[in-house]
This record gives sequence, C-alpha cells and structure tokens, in this order.
Amino acid sequence: MDEQTIQSIVNSVLRELGEHSLPAGQVTRVQPQSNGSQQNNPPAYKPSEAAGSKAEVKDQSQGLEDLSLDKFVHWNGIENGHNDSVNSDMVKQTAARVCQGRAGPRPRTRSLLRFLADHSRSKDTVVKEVAPEWLEQQNLWEVQTCVTDKSEYLRRPDLGRKLSDEAKKTIGERCKKSPQVQVVISDGLSTDAVTNNLEEIIPPLMKGLESAGFTVGTPFFLRYGRVKAQDEIGNLLQAEANLLLIGERPGLGQSESLSCYCVYKPTEKTVESDRMVISNIHTGGTPPIEAAAVIVDLTRKMLEQKASGLKMKR
Repeated sequence: MDEQTIQSIVNSVLRELGEHSLPAGQVTRVQPQSNGSQQNNPPAYKPSEAAGSKAEVKDQSQGLEDLSLDKFVHWNGIENGHNDSVNSDMVKQTAARVCQGRAGPRPRTRSLLRFLADHSRSKDTVVKEVAPEWLEQQNLWEVQTCVTDKSEYLRRPDLGRKLSDEAKKTIGERCKKSPQVQVVISDGLSTDAVTNNLEEIIPPLMKGLESAGFTVGTPFFLRYGRVKAQDEIGNLLQAEANLLLIGERPGLGQSESLSCYCVYKPTEKTVESDRMVISNIHTGGTPPIEAAAVIVDLTRKMLEQKASGLKMKR
C-alpha cells in the first residue's frame, strides 16, 4: 500500500471524527537509527478546537467526572434528533440504556464507560461482605450456612441451601419456638440490597406483623444464604409462615434490589411453586415501606388460607 493510499484512509477517518480542515501531512516511516542520531519526525496530528468542543473534551488534569452523576445516568447520546425532547423524555422514564447513540459500529465512549462502571458496581456488590459491625448496629445476630467463604458460595449453590451444625444449634437456642411468622435476613447475591434497604423495611414490617396480631419469631441474619435455606429454618422452628429477605442477583446499574420470599409451613419437601416472592424492593422500584405493607397483607392471606404459592387462592 503506497503512502498516498494510507494518507487517504487517515483523512477519511479524521473526517468521520468531525475534522474538515485537514493538514496535508505525510506518512512517516520509522527507520533504524544510526550513529546515535535522532530521527526528525513531523509533529503528531492535533485535532482542531472545534472538534475538541464537539466531543466535550475537558482539561485532562481534572480527571474524569463521577459516572454515577445524574447527567451521565440520564444522558441522551443521539445527536441532531428529529425531536430531541422525545428522546430526552424517554431517557428520564427508564433505567434501560436507550438513546445511547453510536460511533460507527461501536458504542459511544460515554456509553461504554457507563457500561463498564455499572458492570464493576454489580460485581462489587456480589463479592462484598456484610460487616459484623453493621449487624451489631441493627441488633442482629448471625448464623452461617455450610459455605465457608464468598468464593465457595458462588461455586457451590447447594451448600448455601443448608445450615451448618453450629447454625442449627444457635437458632434452636436463641429463637422463639413455633411462631406464626419467622423473619430471616440474608445477604444472597447483593450485599448492597441488605445494607441499603434493611433500615427502611424491617421496622415497618415488624410493626405491621405485630399490629396484625401475629406472634413473630426472633429475626436474625443468615450469611451466605440461598432461598432454599428458609425451608430448613422454617421446619426447624416450626413456624407457620417464613419470610426471607434476601439480596437478589444485581443487574447493570441496579445492585440494590431486595426480595422477600414467602412460604407457608416450609419443609424439606417444599418446591418452588409453593413459594411467593415480592421483588425489586429498593428506592427506584418498590419502596421498602410500601413493600413492608404488601408483605404483611400477603402473610395475613397465607395464614388465613393455610397455603402459599400455587396452592393459595387469589
């Protein structure tokens, strides 16, 4: 490929980037240096000020802005839209990645950085641990499943469904026996879901259950828990209704979603169709206080009908 062809390709790419006043320029071939002399290369190409302002390039010494700011989350990346207000309104109405725009076949840089940031946030909440100090502040004691650490929890879901021998002993010693309702909190796959929502959902939930006239068991925290673990807990305490608040698998940009799994008289024979779930509990979904009221009402129906899941009449 000759130099003229290469220069033509370079100019074509620069036009796509918004450059129209292109320097003549030339392709520089790197040659081996001899006798210690430096090679005199022409200066590197520098975009014009117009192109820089269009790409919103800022002083690099200031570093990148926080990608969690609202202006990045609700960013309209479509340029010269036929009706830009429609696109902007769409962006504000959903957390989905709409109106991101394209740079040829690739996503825009800002869109890609947001994706990478959200992905990192989702991974972080999975591997983080709920601090024992935080549990003490919430007046919660903890037990653990047969999982030994977070790495094993992710690799062995089966171990997260079983209580350790020590957990069984502690629950038997510290929990009220045969309550109508037993509340359990677990980290699950999102630490942020527990730490960000628990203070808002537990007080109205416990108060609502008591106001409804139910005898409520001793709430506690289950570390490295899976949903199936509530069956063993319910069977161990002989609770009529078991409510498990657990962190859900995070999505991109949403790592704080809590769910409540409800089941009537769970046993080792309980199947998933016996369970009901209220999901998407967080400030951007179902508000925790509202979710608490829904859970109380659902618990009342379960105890009245002595059933849950597909066995319960709607």
